Amino acid sequence: MLTLGASAFLVLAYNASFWKTFASATGGVHAGNVPMYLGAFLMLVLLFNAILTLFNFRFVIKPLLAVLFLGASAASYFMNEYGVVIDASMVQNVLETDPKEAHELLSWKMLETVTLLGVLPSLLVWRLPLVFRPIRRDLLLKAATVVVSLIAGAGLLLLMFKVLAPAVREHRELRFLLTPTNMFQATHGYLKRKWAAPLVIAPLGTDAAHGPKWAALAGQGKRTVTVIVVGETARAMNFSLNGYTRTTNPLMSGQQGLINFRNVSSCGTATAVSVPCVFSGQTRDDYSADKALRQEGLLDVLHHAGFDVLWRDNNSGCKGVCDRIRYEDVSHPVPGDPLCNDEECYDERLLRGLPDLIRNPRKDLVIVLHQKGSHGPAYWKRYPAAFGKFGPVCQTNELEQCSRESIVNGYDNTILYTDYFLSKTLDILRASAADGSVDTAMLYFSDHGESLGEKNMYLHGAPYIISPAEQRTVPMMLWLSDGYRQRSDIDQQCLAARSTQAFSHDNVFHSVLGLLDVSTAVYNPKLDITHACARGI
Repeated sequence: MLTLGASAFLVLAYNASFWKTFASATGGVHAGNVPMYLGAFLMLVLLFNAILTLFNFRFVIKPLLAVLFLGASAASYFMNEYGVVIDASMVQNVLETDPKEAHELLSWKMLETVTLLGVLPSLLVWRLPLVFRPIRRDLLLKAATVVVSLIAGAGLLLLMFKVLAPAVREHRELRFLLTPTNMFQATHGYLKRKWAAPLVIAPLGTDAAHGPKWAALAGQGKRTVTVIVVGETARAMNFSLNGYTRTTNPLMSGQQGLINFRNVSSCGTATAVSVPCVFSGQTRDDYSADKALRQEGLLDVLHHAGFDVLWRDNNSGCKGVCDRIRYEDVSHPVPGDPLCNDEECYDERLLRGLPDLIRNPRKDLVIVLHQKGSHGPAYWKRYPAAFGKFGPVCQTNELEQCSRESIVNGYDNTILYTDYFLSKTLDILRASAADGSVDTAMLYFSDHGESLGEKNMYLHGAPYIISPAEQRTVPMMLWLSDGYRQRSDIDQQCLAARSTQAFSHDNVFHSVLGLLDVSTAVYNPKLDITHACARGI
């Protein structure tokens, strides 16, 4: 009786997102579908009952149910509150995220949900007086329970297969929504990837060297400084440069020589996927997190070619892509620093000391600036008060307490601040190039986008196959100083004409190698955005 009751409770109490999606996938809620919903409910209860019966032993079942109730209550809260789904990438996000970012997701409503649906049911189960039969009779009864539950569940499945099969086939997200099975499936997927084999880093691009264009400039003594800005959670559709009705890019829209690519897709929908992917040299279709973890990437190739490479971080780390190069973490607040608040630092801190770094490079330099950007749900914390142009702003991580308009206002203010940050970066690069000592360039792209209430989804991290465009479409911009463009022999008008073509994170690895004229066997000119616009080719 305990396992049967617990199964029914699990199916009912923690699966609002599942049932909502299931209802939509089967034609909506109406009287004719009631038998199907009841049948699906009974089928899931019987399946859960069969599984729980296998663990229904003294000293096992009560702790197991407590863990299930607590975990399922937290999972259902995030699914209901933010529209997320639970998969291996989401587990990776949870386990590898910065503690400060994780803290922003905690709220009183979450505490209430976990208490009501997790703690209280666990206490109730813990206090139940269970009677276990003699072992032989108990095992026979459990075996019968498992068999009967599976046979009855299979019978229901056969009766409803014609209706269920198309819904499940067309809505693969259902398996990510069914709690608690999604938690175990996601955790298993994550651990399988994590512990697959001992970590051995395979070399990549060890043949890399300065290409033929560098030979023509030998003896001039001018260094290059290339700044790669990795944005965070910026979606392209909220950039006025891409047609957004609000003026969120007042400064970048006036930057001369800026090329804004309007149709760019990300490799993933979360930092833990997109950042390793974009620097790995793998395409999204072929991307393997295991391979990326065990192989050198773009920054290593540049290092092999003789470039000095620096990663500056105002986020939660580089996800392994900068492990073998210089790394600076500027994210920790310092008392009295005007570029920090009590909890974190603003992205401008990434620019501190940058002019001196640029003007006095020991050799050709590549700098990666990793933004905090627009990371949610605490959008209002991502920018100084002076950039609160759009209001009113939601100032709680409990998004259900805010109107969608106030959430979007806070998000748009983060884009406004990113516009200022990028413009200030360009001003530094332009000023450094003007004195003739260095040639400078900047490439900006975001790691992924963000949902802001569309289809009742918030934040990011949805499985790519079912993710909305808001989480996949990202901004990307390129700026070259006159000297850098001449050095690279790039036709600016040709490049500008390509700004509306469809590109993706797949192009970043090879475009950086092409811009810097790095000769290596791993370079693919077909994925280099600039290759078609290089004169003499």
